[in-house]
Amino acid sequence: MSSEQSRHNKSAPAKAVAAKTPSFATTLNARVLRHDKVHGLSTLYFGDGELRVPLVAAPVDSGVRVTIHARDVSIALSRPMDVSITNRLPGTIVAIESLALPYVRVTFDLGSIRLDALVTTESVERLGLEIGLRAWAMIKTVAIGKDAVEPDHLPEPRSWPSGGRKHRAKR
Repeated sequence: MSSEQSRHNKSAPAKAVAAKTPSFATTLNARVLRHDKVHGLSTLYFGDGELRVPLVAAPVDSGVRVTIHARDVSIALSRPMDVSITNRLPGTIVAIESLALPYVRVTFDLGSIRLDALVTTESVERLGLEIGLRAWAMIKTVAIGKDAVEPDHLPEPRSWPSGGRKHRAKR
């Protein structure tokens, strides 16, 4: 390397290396409750609530699997009102994992499932997010695209064993 090339390399500003956006997703089983053809939406029920998604090609009462990407989940500290985001789920923050700057993975316990949100360190600090905090996970309907919902067979409810007990009538 010539001395001129060496000087040029030393004086060149260091290139900022952008962190690759981490990719996390939550997949859950849901049941199709209804279709709203006027608005082009379907309502899905899962153990912790309902999701509105773009119209799915599955009949009412059938099972589907839904994939929700962490990058599509926003966080609110109070019940979201007057917002365009349709899917708002209350939960408790159970994990906060710092990743390569500026990313942080925040995990919600919604009851029977855990849902990840990908936010920035600035958002964690500004909102004062901490483990144990009750907050709202918000997911835009359009973020749950048709590729994120696929047909699935839901398990049938188990039958309750009779146990062979005889019940006596009360006297």
